[in-house]
Amino acid sequence: MKTDADKSRFLSLVLRHDPAKIGLTLDAKGWVAVDSLLTALPFPLDHAGLEKLVRDSDKQRFALSADGRMIRANQGHSLPVDLALPSVAPPGVLYHGTIEKFMPSILIRGLVKGDRHHVHLSATLDTAQQVGSRRGAPVILAIAAEGMAAAGHIFFRSENGVWLTDHVPPQFLTRVTD
Repeated sequence: MKTDADKSRFLSLVLRHDPAKIGLTLDAKGWVAVDSLLTALPFPLDHAGLEKLVRDSDKQRFALSADGRMIRANQGHSLPVDLALPSVAPPGVLYHGTIEKFMPSILIRGLVKGDRHHVHLSATLDTAQQVGSRRGAPVILAIAAEGMAAAGHIFFRSENGVWLTDHVPPQFLTRVTD
């Protein structure tokens, strides 16, 4: 691993999708011991380096326990974990960044979580723009989150401010960008 970004991507893989890749198992809430993680990593990283990666992560993907002995990904797991997030009333509108090739399916099915635990939503247009830009020219969707909540949909907010829900039906979506 050459850069902090490479290390962060690898940590995302291990802590969200494949801890067995380096011989680890996450507990039921997605945590793993920091010492076990550092020992299993295929590149050198010490406690200070890990704390720096967690602190400097552009999207705040990871959380350390209060005592610093455990670490987990904040969201985005494809593994069965219970992040124990309380449900939260959402703001009136949330946003989602995607790309044009996914729009035909989104217009029919809405936003679906796929292999992950939740659909990820942003509180700001800027964040949705950044997320959508990862794969090309972004298409930004506004989600009528308050209306969804009124219709019985449940929302959560991860420690790093990402809004989560199980599904966004198409009737709650409006295209913001063309």
